[in-house]
Amino acid sequence: MSLKVAIQMDPIGAIDIDADSTFAIALEAQQRGHELFYYTPEHLAFQNGRVTARGWPLELRREKGNHYSLGPETEADLSGFDVVWLRQDPPFDMGYITTTHILQMIHPATLVVNDPFWVRNYPEKLLVLQFPDLIPPTTIARDLSVIRAFKQAHGDIILKPLYGNGGAGVFRLDPNDRNLASLHELFTTLSNEPLIAQKFIPDVSNGDKRIILVDGEPVGAINRVPPAGETRSNMHVGGRPEKAGLTARDREICARIGPLLREKGQIFVGIDVIGDYLTEINVTSPTGLQELKRFDGTDAAALIWDAIEARLAEG
Repeated sequence: MSLKVAIQMDPIGAIDIDADSTFAIALEAQQRGHELFYYTPEHLAFQNGRVTARGWPLELRREKGNHYSLGPETEADLSGFDVVWLRQDPPFDMGYITTTHILQMIHPATLVVNDPFWVRNYPEKLLVLQFPDLIPPTTIARDLSVIRAFKQAHGDIILKPLYGNGGAGVFRLDPNDRNLASLHELFTTLSNEPLIAQKFIPDVSNGDKRIILVDGEPVGAINRVPPAGETRSNMHVGGRPEKAGLTARDREICARIGPLLREKGQIFVGIDVIGDYLTEINVTSPTGLQELKRFDGTDAAALIWDAIEARLAEG
C-alpha cells in the first residue's frame, strides 16, 4: 500500500530529530514507501469549496543538520491525499481550532489523524473530566471565590491555564502560599479563559508517566522526572525521561478511556498519569515516540502506521 501523506506541522528546520515524534512518524511513512508532502498551518486554506495547502514534497534523513530536503513549492488539494496529519504544536487557540474546522471538511474521505472534530472537542485538560473517578480533585473556573474555596478544601494545589502546554504557567500553591489572588489577577488580565486547579499529587516527585496509546491500546510508557526543586516534569522545562513499565492501575485507566479514543478516531494519544491519577489526555500533538523506542524498543510509529493502514483497508 503506497499512500499520499500530507503533514501539517511547525517549521521542520527547527525540530530535534532525536526527540520529535512527528519526525519519527514521517520517517516511518517514508520507509514504507509513502509519498510525503509538508506544509505549515498558516498555508492551509479553504478556496471555493476546496481545502488546499501551499507546501513542498518532503524527503527525510536521520542526519543532524541535514535531515530534510524539499521539492518545488506547490499548492495541493488535500482531498487528493490518503492521509493528512494534524501535528502542529499547541497553543490550542483560535488559529489551531480553525485548522480543525477546515480539515474536517475533507475527513473522513481523506483520513485526518487525529480526527479533527474530536481534537477540537476533546482538549487535553477537558476530556479527562468525563472520567471523574480516575482524576485528582479538579475544578475549572474563572471565579476567584470558586478557586479559593477549592484551595481551602485541598490545601496544596496546582493552578494552571486551561489551554496551556509544555509546563508554561504551572504553579504549585502549598498551604502556606499567599499568591492565589495575585496569580488569578495575572491570568485573568492576560486571557479571558478559565483556569484549572487540581489537588497536588506528591507522587509527582517520582515522575509524571506518559503512556502512549495507539488506536485506543496502550503500547508503552516513559517516566518524566522533574528536576530538583521543580514541580513540573515536562521535558520542555528540564524533565528527565526514564524507562517505565505499565502498572495494573495504568492498564485500568487505559481500558476505561481506550474504547472512546478509538471510536472518536484518536489514533495517536499520549496520556499523563501521576501515581494513581490520570491528569491529561493529549490528542493535539502528543510526544514520546522516540524516547519509548530508545528505552524499551517499542516502535510506536510503526504501530501507528499499522493502525492507519488497517483503517484505510477497512474503508
